Amino acid sequence: MREIVLDTETTGFKPEEGHRLVEIGCIELINHVATGGKFHVYINPMRPVPPEASAVHGLTDEFLADKPLFTEVVGEFLEFIGESPLVIHNAAFDMAFLNAELKWAGFPALKNTAVDTLMMVRQRFPGSPATLDALCKRFNIDNSSRTFHGALLDSQLLGEVYLELMGGRQAGLALAGGPAAKGGGPVISIDRPYREPRVFQPSEAELAAHAEMVGKIKNAIWAEE
Repeated sequence: MREIVLDTETTGFKPEEGHRLVEIGCIELINHVATGGKFHVYINPMRPVPPEASAVHGLTDEFLADKPLFTEVVGEFLEFIGESPLVIHNAAFDMAFLNAELKWAGFPALKNTAVDTLMMVRQRFPGSPATLDALCKRFNIDNSSRTFHGALLDSQLLGEVYLELMGGRQAGLALAGGPAAKGGGPVISIDRPYREPRVFQPSEAELAAHAEMVGKIKNAIWAEE
């Protein structure tokens, strides 16, 4: 099952106010696991980048001045995503910008299914923080390199979050490009990153109950001198 994890960076919050895309980052998943396939591009928005937006993603007018226009990269972008479902955190925001850019470039709106991980998190952990940073902390995912919001890095982190939301890493997941299995489908062994085991300290009541139980045991070998 092919899916595309997608993130964008923009000049502002609303395309109807003239704001544009400045970055698109995508990674490919097969059965919820990253394959290494990716699409990443910076885009000249043909308008100034407000300081408040640049403070979020670190992209400036000077940096974006020689980057391609959306019309120059749209074909490659559409070819990469194909008809695959798009996994996006707060999908309504990114889809609004993508469809606005497509409309301005003379293309129809996307028909891809959008999987909104923000809604998944709110349903699974109601009332808990649902930012990407908070989710990386919850699932013990290293996001130490995330000094700015970046579309490709955020897609990679979201891919790991999505995998945890879907049940976590499992050995032997089917993955294109892996060695052939006896049943004919490719498989690959996914190594789960080592995590320190959780340590749960017993309560005073539990300690007292344990001491009482041990005291009733006759001829305990640990009591012999």
